[in-house]
Amino acid sequence: METVILGWYVMVQTGSVLLLTAFGSLLLLGTLASPMFGVLGDRLGGRVVLSAMRAVYTLLAAFVLMLTLTGNLTPGWVFAIATLAGIVRPNDQVLRNALIGETIPPAHLMGAVGLSRATMDSARVVGALAGAGLSTLLGLERTYVLVTTLYAASLVLTWEVARRRPVPDPGGSIGESSESAAGAGLVPSRRRELKDGLLYVLGTPELLAMMWLAFLINLTAYPISSGLLPYVAKRVFLVDATGLGWLAASFALGSLMGSIATVATGGPRRLARSMLVYTAIWYAILFGFGRLQSMGPGLAALVIAGFVQSIAMIAMTANILAASDERFRARVMGVRTLAIYGMPLGLMASGVLIERIGYPSTISVFTAVGLVFTLLIGIRWRASLWRRRRPTAATLPQRG
Repeated sequence: METVILGWYVMVQTGSVLLLTAFGSLLLLGTLASPMFGVLGDRLGGRVVLSAMRAVYTLLAAFVLMLTLTGNLTPGWVFAIATLAGIVRPNDQVLRNALIGETIPPAHLMGAVGLSRATMDSARVVGALAGAGLSTLLGLERTYVLVTTLYAASLVLTWEVARRRPVPDPGGSIGESSESAAGAGLVPSRRRELKDGLLYVLGTPELLAMMWLAFLINLTAYPISSGLLPYVAKRVFLVDATGLGWLAASFALGSLMGSIATVATGGPRRLARSMLVYTAIWYAILFGFGRLQSMGPGLAALVIAGFVQSIAMIAMTANILAASDERFRARVMGVRTLAIYGMPLGLMASGVLIERIGYPSTISVFTAVGLVFTLLIGIRWRASLWRRRRPTAATLPQRG
């Protein structure tokens, strides 16, 4: 809801696609710190870290509310708030996925990830429609009263997550030996734990392949289906904030349908293979979306794109959780979130390209690059990705 409201505000107030993409990029600034959030999740538990993060969301929303009530809200303030929120927001998913890995039996990971996505996607559908509609109907001030209230409610609910004791340092088998650390009487450093998580991903071919694919998707696909939607609404489809809400809600609705289908059917049998195939289909649909000039077909294309995107991303998340040792799970998800840094790079590149070669040509370039490199990733890591894997206890790595 909040992203739709502020994204439309930036587009209307500045009229610049470059500033719009800069706003979207700032919201993802914290991806650089994602592995450290994973370290904190492993050490302190998801409850503490998630609660702290959602307290930050509530305070920032309250600050925006104060600025709107006093008439002092400007694009400059929006960029400043986006910068602060962007340090924390991208890491929310890290902790939520890690909590799924901690609490759900391996055989049910696929369904649990699908259910988690379904709740998130349903919130995005309602949030996109409500954010655009309420800001038009009630004005920014009253809408932000609701936004702040919802953030406060999420903080209260997050505090009810079960406590868990901090896990012991798992890094003794990677990097420095635990014996030498104990002999020196040293407390394991966060830096070493971060390094151990990165080395673990680099040393696991299946995980490394999925990290590269995640980076590619964020670089070339998500800018089209989310970050550029305010530009598409205003300059291509010539609609208002309500139309933007419908565009965002259509993609989220398709994603929700994909999540529900995954939960109902148990998901695809070959996770990595499905991840690659559905990603390629997603790019093909986005290529067609870039050529559309009217709202109706655009909505339909986004629903289908959201559907295949959901299946691809659920398969990726379940595969990452299944392929990761439980001791490193939060750190692996933190490294996975680093891939989101591809999106601000893609957003900024798309803003420059749209001004130089136009919107349809930019979409064609992005989708062509995405398809080619998806194929190359599948070929390069075919030995790891093109084998049957299901998230069961038998397929989980057992490391001493």
